[in-house]
Amino acid sequence: MSTSTLHYIYDPLCGWCYAAAPLIKEARQHVAVQAHGGGMMAGARRQQVSAQLRDYVMPHDRRIAQVSGQPFGASYFDGLLRDTSVVFDSEPPTAAMLVAEQLAGRGLDMLARLQTAHYLEGRRIADRAVLIDIAAELGLPRDAFAGALGATLGEGVRAHIAATRALMGRVGAQGFPTLVLESEGRFVPIDLSSYLGRPEAFAQWLQSQIPNDHVQQEGAALQCGPDSCSMPGA
Repeated sequence: MSTSTLHYIYDPLCGWCYAAAPLIKEARQHVAVQAHGGGMMAGARRQQVSAQLRDYVMPHDRRIAQVSGQPFGASYFDGLLRDTSVVFDSEPPTAAMLVAEQLAGRGLDMLARLQTAHYLEGRRIADRAVLIDIAAELGLPRDAFAGALGATLGEGVRAHIAATRALMGRVGAQGFPTLVLESEGRFVPIDLSSYLGRPEAFAQWLQSQIPNDHVQQEGAALQCGPDSCSMPGA
């Protein structure tokens, strides 16, 4: 395991972060990964599900599935995306990640489970009760998680998002996901585009690069913007 840190700038409602999930899983085997939630749909950027939102999101999701091979469920496409009572809000699931990390060092496990719950199972991952259930499914203590979640929601998670936005400014991040390798005070961006859908190839490449603490590639990024998901390459 390298002594470097791989900074992962993400949003739990970012489709391209879901596309990158298998790559993050592989990266964790080789380098410490530190997650930073950027609040793509937080505060004034929260969005209520509507026919317009569904029509906007669906082509992006189909492109993500095509590029990455990540599965999307009927409960998401025909359930969650048709339920106009649902509000997409990044703050609660980001807070759940912070709490999972605080309680058990399992923030990234929480993210992976939240992504599956959202995109495959069509669950409301901005709902407190759903987050508590998901934490219990991961084996986290329900009462401790619920208490810590209540304490983190609001100012706690907003401070985390603000810190992530500041980090994005420092490293020149344009959206989500962004991976940046920190080594000896240097921050070097990594392009994931050519590895989406190829986690084994990414793991092999990363393992070959990490011992030298020098990782950099250039290319057109497939990612969500700072405020919403786009569909590059379409």
